Amino acid sequence: MDNHGRGDGPRPAGGAGRPPGPLPYEGVWRFTAAAVDASVPQARHAVRDLLLRQGVPVSDELVYGLLLIVSELVTNAVRHAALLSPMLAVEVAVGAEWVRVSVEDNHPYRPTALEADHGQTGGRGLLLVREVAREAGGTVDVEHTASGGKVIWAALPLKPATLP
Repeated sequence: MDNHGRGDGPRPAGGAGRPPGPLPYEGVWRFTAAAVDASVPQARHAVRDLLLRQGVPVSDELVYGLLLIVSELVTNAVRHAALLSPMLAVEVAVGAEWVRVSVEDNHPYRPTALEADHGQTGGRGLLLVREVAREAGGTVDVEHTASGGKVIWAALPLKPATLP
């Protein structure tokens, strides 16, 4: 997995009392990988390690949700887009008050979350992603890319642990 780190990420508007300039953990990092099964755990570990290395103030619960989302989105890209998109990209963007993970591939199909079919054993990945994001107070969307592919992203609010 190739890491193309960029510390020049999006800058959400700062709230009252926020120091000028970005916080130390803010930025955007992008990893590329082959659309193969082995990339699922590699992407999950890369995201986890990045959050730890940058000192992002995330709770264990938020990390678990983010890693579940990354696993589901990379799995979908591997299973459904690999034929037309042998490479995928995982991007992590961290702002002062949110973290966004996205998976991009070059397949033009834009999936929608399927309704839960309890008799079906698969096909509920996006439904799970939407539910995890909703429970965390976040959002999920699918967008077309300039190259004709798609990017699926989830943005979750950072809720830094309050000091006693």
